Amino acid sequence: MNWITNYVRPKINSIFSRREMPEHLWTKCDECGTMLFHRELSENLNVCTNCGHHMPISPRDRFRTLFDAGVFTEVSVPDPVEDPLKFRDQKRYPDRLRAAQKKSGEKEAMLVAEGEIGRTPVVVAGQDFSFMGGSMSMYVGNAILAGAERAVETKRPFILFSAAGGARMQEGILGLMQMPRTTIAVQMIKEAGLPYIVVLTHPTTGGVTASYAMLGDVQIAEPNALIGFAGARVIEQTIREQLPEGFQRAEYLLDHGMLDRVTPRGEIRDELITIVRMLMKEPPAIKGDLPAPEPMLEPVAEPAAEESPAEPAQDEDEPK
Repeated sequence: MNWITNYVRPKINSIFSRREMPEHLWTKCDECGTMLFHRELSENLNVCTNCGHHMPISPRDRFRTLFDAGVFTEVSVPDPVEDPLKFRDQKRYPDRLRAAQKKSGEKEAMLVAEGEIGRTPVVVAGQDFSFMGGSMSMYVGNAILAGAERAVETKRPFILFSAAGGARMQEGILGLMQMPRTTIAVQMIKEAGLPYIVVLTHPTTGGVTASYAMLGDVQIAEPNALIGFAGARVIEQTIREQLPEGFQRAEYLLDHGMLDRVTPRGEIRDELITIVRMLMKEPPAIKGDLPAPEPMLEPVAEPAAEESPAEPAQDEDEPK
């Protein structure tokens, strides 16, 4: 035995047998730069545990924590005509759609589901910014209309989580036509006397803000979410003035009366349960995942049993 056997060979073996670190175990916070373990970040709903920065979360992951026990049923959405304008830039529009579907694992930029939150039946729609920037397409218009029709049919409140960069340019005027179309869908809900609640997430801009995202009976936003129609740089160049600090952020809009609440992601579920039950004129929800207790009935007195005649007592001295 020598130093080659005792030291060099084990060192070489350790180098070649060293396993690579799996990807996606850590995520860097965009705001503070903290490295966050993926499991810890997921349990905290993609909110940085160090600075509270709200990172993107997919509608499906959001729904798993929103609905009771994570159980929900997807609402079917009609498929629109594929590539009606035969649009092509650097790629064909169908190729971009397939790439977005592969990346996000979803069919389109809007997911609609129904289920219960706090034992209250609701219909919920969630927009996915990772799917082509959550852009408003004909499918998104169909999804909102399908969710509104389902809410009216089942007499359930409709909750929508918005996240978009505007209308989808590959569909041109057909994408912009979803603005009046979704506005009519919201009007259907209101004419049925049902609540329509919007939760604005980062970012919500463009034609989405100019239509269904700002028509809620109650407007809630996540902290520091960017909400607006035109970009801040475009506005500055148009009015030739410097915009105030925090312009188009959720807290700024709350201070100026555009929003009702700014609520952290971890508290949105409880707040939605409270608002929905109040608007539906139902009693407050009971904490926990148990149904409301059954009303106690007054005990019914049982008929007294017939007493048998008592036997005469025997004298202790009397033989038995």
